[in-house]
Amino acid sequence: MRGMLVLYLPLFAALPVALLAAVLPVNSYRAQGIKALDCDGPASVLLFAVPALLIYGAGAILLYRKRSRRLHLVASLCCLLVLSSVGWNAVAALRESYGASSVEACA
Repeated sequence: MRGMLVLYLPLFAALPVALLAAVLPVNSYRAQGIKALDCDGPASVLLFAVPALLIYGAGAILLYRKRSRRLHLVASLCCLLVLSSVGWNAVAALRESYGASSVEACA
């Protein structure tokens, strides 16, 4: 029982951070309906995305290796879903920040 608590407690604790990293807009101006470049960079997304990617990546690997129960396999797949959604938003933030039009306008 203690081993399950050690595996699942960090995942539950990091869930708000992961949800915030997946939901934060890549371009805050575009989210408000303004067609402008956001020169602040991807820091607002990556601030929450990097810890979530590390925690849920490690959780997916550790839970997959402990396949003794079906619950661990399902939890590993859920970690992969969270990992992919957070990763998708982080990559979109990096693309927005280092795109050709952004480099010229924000230099």
